Amino acid sequence: MNQSNFVDYVKIYFRSGRGGAGSVHFRREKFVPKGGPDGGDGGDGGNIILRGSTQLWTLLHLKYRKHVIAEDGKPGAGSGSFGQSGEDQIIEVPVGTVAKDAETGEKLFEITKHNEEHVLLKGGRGGLGNIHFKSSTNQSPRHAQPGEDNEEGWYILELKLLADVGLVGFPNAGKSTLIAAISAKKPKIADYPFTTMEPNLGLVQYRDMKSFVVADIPGIIENAHKGKGLGLRFLRHIERNSVLLFTIPADTDDINKEYNTLLNELKQYNPELLDKKRILAITKSDLLDEELMSLLKENIPDITYVFISAITNYGLNQLKDIIWNALEN
Repeated sequence: MNQSNFVDYVKIYFRSGRGGAGSVHFRREKFVPKGGPDGGDGGDGGNIILRGSTQLWTLLHLKYRKHVIAEDGKPGAGSGSFGQSGEDQIIEVPVGTVAKDAETGEKLFEITKHNEEHVLLKGGRGGLGNIHFKSSTNQSPRHAQPGEDNEEGWYILELKLLADVGLVGFPNAGKSTLIAAISAKKPKIADYPFTTMEPNLGLVQYRDMKSFVVADIPGIIENAHKGKGLGLRFLRHIERNSVLLFTIPADTDDINKEYNTLLNELKQYNPELLDKKRILAITKSDLLDEELMSLLKENIPDITYVFISAITNYGLNQLKDIIWNALEN
C-alpha cells in the first residue's frame, strides 16, 4: 500500500433525509362529490449507514468526499398513496473503523465484522396524511402531519488496523527489516528515523498452513502520547493487536530503560494496552557474540524475549513459535 493511498482519518459532514409531508386530500369522483379524506402518508427520509467491508484497507475512497447527504422522503398523495421513502446512503468502510462525533469527540460505535452495519443518522419519519385524522366529530380533517426533520452534523471516521501482532519500537529499531524477513511484505527500509510513514501489514506463514498478521507501526518516540512525532496518529493502531512485539536493537545503550520508555508511552496513551501479551525481540543480534549476549541478558526486563537477526534469519523461527504460542494461549 503506497503512502499516498493509506488514509486512516477522515472528517465528513453527514445529513440524513427529511421525512415527506402527509397529504391533505379528499376523494372526489363523479358520483361521490363529497367523499371522505384520502390523503396518504409521506415517505421516510433516507438513513446514513456505515457498513464494514474486508475488501477495504483504507479510508482513501472517502478522503475527498466531504459531504454525504441521504435523500428526502416524498410527500403523500390522494387515494391513500404513500410517498416514496428516501434512498439510504450506505457508506462502506474497512473493518476496524471507529465513528466519532467531531464536536464532542464521543465514540459512537466501532465496526469489527464484515457486513456489520450501524445507522449513523436516522432519516425523519414521514408525516401522516389526513386519512388518519377522520373522526365522528371531524368528518373532513383539513390537516396532515409534516415530515420529521433530518439529522446532520460533522463526524470523524478513524481506522484501527486489524492485526494479530503489533510491532512496537523506536525509529530504526529494525521493525521494517523484520517484517520483510518473516512475511511477503516489502516495506521501505533505510538507515534514518521514520522510514515507515504508514502502518504496514504482513502475513506471516507458520507451520501446517497456519498464519498470522503482523502490523509494522511507525516508530514511537518519547512523548508520542502527547502527539509528538507521528504520535497519536498511529498509536491507535496498536489497540486492536492481540500481542505486542517490542523491538529493541542489540546495540542500544540500555535495553531495560528503552523498554520501559516504550511501555510508558503505551500506558499514557491507553492503560488497557498493558493488559496485552508482550514479547521482546532484541534485533540486530548478528552484531553480538555469545559473551555479549550473556552480558545483555542481565539487563533484560522480565518478559519473554528472543535474540534475532532479520539479516541472517537468526532466531526468527523461535520468534514465530513464541508469537504463535502467545496467540493460541
